[in-house]
Amino acid sequence: MKFSSLSLALALGLASTASFAAGNPAGKPELGDFGVDLSARDLSVKPGDDFNRYVSGTWLKSYQLKDYETSFGSFNALRDRSEEQVHGLIEELHAKGGIAPGSNDQKVRDFYASYMDRDARDAKGIKPLQPVLKRIGAIKSKGDLINAFANADLDASASPVRLGVDLDRKNPDAYLVSLNVGGLGLPDKDYYTNPDARFVKIREAYVAHIARMLAFAGAKDAQARAQKVLELETALAKPQWERAKRRDRDKTYNVSSFAELQKQFPSYDFAAHLKAQQMPQPDRVNIVTPDAVQPVLDVIAATPLPVWRDYLAFHAVDGNAELLSREIDNASFEFNGKVLAGQKAQKDDWKRAVAIVGAKDGGLGDAVGELYVAKYFQPESKVAMDKLVENLRAALRQNIQQLDWMGEATKAEAYRKLSTFRPKIGYPEKWTDYSSVTIVPDDLVANAIQMRRFERNDENRRVGQKTDRDEWRMTPQTVNAYYNSTFNEIVFPAAILQPPFFDVHADAAVNYGGIGAVIGHEMGHGFDDQGSKSDADGVQRNWWTDADRARFDERTKALGAQYDSYCPLEGQCVNGALTMGENIGDLGGISMAYTAYKLSLDGKPAPKIDGLTGDQRFFLAFGQIWKGKYRDESLLNLIKTNPHSPGMYRANGPVRNFDPWYQAFDVKPGDALYLPPEKRVRIW
Repeated sequence: MKFSSLSLALALGLASTASFAAGNPAGKPELGDFGVDLSARDLSVKPGDDFNRYVSGTWLKSYQLKDYETSFGSFNALRDRSEEQVHGLIEELHAKGGIAPGSNDQKVRDFYASYMDRDARDAKGIKPLQPVLKRIGAIKSKGDLINAFANADLDASASPVRLGVDLDRKNPDAYLVSLNVGGLGLPDKDYYTNPDARFVKIREAYVAHIARMLAFAGAKDAQARAQKVLELETALAKPQWERAKRRDRDKTYNVSSFAELQKQFPSYDFAAHLKAQQMPQPDRVNIVTPDAVQPVLDVIAATPLPVWRDYLAFHAVDGNAELLSREIDNASFEFNGKVLAGQKAQKDDWKRAVAIVGAKDGGLGDAVGELYVAKYFQPESKVAMDKLVENLRAALRQNIQQLDWMGEATKAEAYRKLSTFRPKIGYPEKWTDYSSVTIVPDDLVANAIQMRRFERNDENRRVGQKTDRDEWRMTPQTVNAYYNSTFNEIVFPAAILQPPFFDVHADAAVNYGGIGAVIGHEMGHGFDDQGSKSDADGVQRNWWTDADRARFDERTKALGAQYDSYCPLEGQCVNGALTMGENIGDLGGISMAYTAYKLSLDGKPAPKIDGLTGDQRFFLAFGQIWKGKYRDESLLNLIKTNPHSPGMYRANGPVRNFDPWYQAFDVKPGDALYLPPEKRVRIW
């Protein structure tokens, strides 16, 4: 929606707050008296010493992670709810008669049933995977090996060379084939090379795990062969880029013609790979990490075929273990669940079945999403969210106007980008068509391969076609949100529009501190260190003056240094460069949401509720959404691989840079989180 003035945008914001004003007689908030669970607080902790513990400390002390949980927090609680709701919907399908063969309902019902039939899976053992293992065992040449790499997506195996289809960041109307190198079984290259005792133990356990999986595939002398697979993956890991470097959009856009690609890397037959993958040969290819490609190709050439056969067989068994017998599934869990994630027990089968059937990739996510939206999505939530987005848009515009570090020319481009943000809320306008998929109730592996083939065909058809801006990358039942810079869109699935993020009956301050900060976070991605490299049309280009970009970089460098100092495990700290975009999103999100909240008051003072000011309720709501408890193994994985900081730093990091928080809780020098005004980072 276009608007002609700030005042019109504010009017929209005022309308949006009316339905969840304090004391709304239409209903009671789900959490507490006004939308915050005050019982979670630890009042023995000063807000200025540890805001996360002040907001959630009692909960942190009392909550015991379930055996299957690697972490738990606000997002997980909503995911559990969504999972239970989807489970109920599928159970209703099982009780429902007259379901037409070939319908989405039949496919969802039978895919789920094929997962839940444990006795049948146990009886089959490794047999459903034998055709895959037979093909791998028959690899006798470099051509056979390339064919196996190209089909790794169907086999749930691994490949050091991957050709996929992405959006063209410099031409949003076009898709672009990208070349990536990978093929690692551990979460990150650091797991192969770091001398820390934690990683040494993981590597030792990994070799034993590889040997167990190879034994299921019929391998003899599996331990020695497993060691060779680890050596192979270590060689593949060493030349690969650090995750923080891979975030840099300028460094990862390296487009050449397909003919130039073949000339640059003559030792690998990319045409044969594409043919085996059934992907049309493109005119252009983006080489994502160019200087890592040749070293990986050298490893491919230097490694004997028997080692490659073991590598592929191991990944095929491990990648399909969940679909096979209890024996194989549990053996895989001993490493992937216990060692890597710290789980003590598997999730219940119904939870795992819901996750597979309802997945966006490899599942019937949109078919499940239609059922979910029909029963659980409230139209008034979309109306309120539409208006909230417009209020956040107005707030960000005001924040940009007041920036003292950005010049008018860059501001003009920023306003244009802001005005073209496209919000998508709740669910897509059109659903994925699964009519080409055949699902049966008694063959889980066949069903999984059907879905993988469906995903491959869907990807292959995009080569040379115009992009579809109506597509969603998440399902409605997903508790998350995202920003897509190439389409300049912010997307909020239905399932996140629930407490503690959003409650139509909650106090306005709470909704702005919750979902308002999430909206602001996603908008902030359009202006973070990487999203800011794309313009209002989604085209990756520099729309900044050099002076403004230098001042921006100065601020982001200071923010990164703050997060580098956060060390949740001894000797293991947050990577400020890897998490930069999300940290900017969090900091910008709270700033935009706070501005929007103040605008919504229309100059009137916020009432006190339970002795708390409006500002205090706003910040409590913000802290509440980031509460989380982690197992050490999960925390290590997160800080090594995830672009998001752990929850405690998402609660504490932004507020200590934000002046109104200091005033709301009387934070002073000497408090642990206190930063002198000149050290506080303000970007958006």
